[in-house]
Amino acid sequence: MAQKMSQIEKLMFTKHLGLMLRSGISLGEAVDTMALQMKKESTRKIIEKIRSKISNGETMEKALSGFPSIFDALYRSIVAVGERSGSLDKSLDYLASNIGKSYEFKKKVNSAMMYPTIVLTAAAISGITVTLFVLPKLVEMFSSLDVELPISTKILMFIASVSKDFGWLILLGLIGMILGSIALLKIPNVRRNWQKFWLKFPWVGDLVTEIQVALVCRNLGVMVKSAIPLDEAIQITATSTDNLVFRRYLERWYKAVIAGKSLGDEMGQRGYRFVPIIVPRMVKVGEKSGNLDQTLLYLADFFEEEVDDKVRNLGSIIEPMMLVVIAVVVGFVAMAIISPIYQLTGGVHR
Repeated sequence: MAQKMSQIEKLMFTKHLGLMLRSGISLGEAVDTMALQMKKESTRKIIEKIRSKISNGETMEKALSGFPSIFDALYRSIVAVGERSGSLDKSLDYLASNIGKSYEFKKKVNSAMMYPTIVLTAAAISGITVTLFVLPKLVEMFSSLDVELPISTKILMFIASVSKDFGWLILLGLIGMILGSIALLKIPNVRRNWQKFWLKFPWVGDLVTEIQVALVCRNLGVMVKSAIPLDEAIQITATSTDNLVFRRYLERWYKAVIAGKSLGDEMGQRGYRFVPIIVPRMVKVGEKSGNLDQTLLYLADFFEEEVDDKVRNLGSIIEPMMLVVIAVVVGFVAMAIISPIYQLTGGVHR
């Protein structure tokens, strides 16, 4: 059985389950009701299997552990705390809020990238079509003209000739490079250095940093608020963090915290160049005041708003750049095609 559940389905499952538990419905009955509500058969089977495990006496946390790709360590840990404390409904509310915010956050980032992606894809397809099917015919025509061709036309003819003779080799080479890059990025050291490169890249690095800090702070904040010990919360967040640079940071924070060191003090050390200076300062305040969970959630909200602002302005930055690039390319091709024709007609009139 495929272990897949969309974010919307996961949000609905978590939110409605919490609501039913708060209304006094038993856990087994609530899970059974959720299975009946799901329209997708694969999702319904997953929830039915969870219901079966609960009926056999397993805790919900244990039942969910059979689906680690859907319910990660963070989710299961908060559920376990809720079960131990008798406040599973509240734990599910925390999780629903967290999933909802993460979903909206990712949706904003994806929607901002959609327009540039569509434009660039359309431009690439148009360019490949013109290069493979239109330019070869123009090369034949220009070769038969008894005129001195301008440099732009010669460049275009060269591109067309190379595309005609070696087009498939170039295409296979590009596919090989892409597949090779994907394979290389599975090697931890290569992937870490690649991610570090983007963290250093102007503007993009700030955006990636703020996204990672927002995710880390929200995960830690939700777990600390759910009474999960800080060291355990850091360890769980490390396992669920895709960015290997920040995962290494979290692993070092975990070692520092179990050694009795303050999280804020450790964050403030020089080895964490990609952690904004506001984070260790605010965390220190949260630790001293006993409101670390609220501080972490405030930082998550703050950096999510920063990302939101950057993403909102992304279109206004990228669109003019893309228009200029496309205009230059189209202008060059047009000039390369029209110039020899103009020279030919001019010679005929003379």
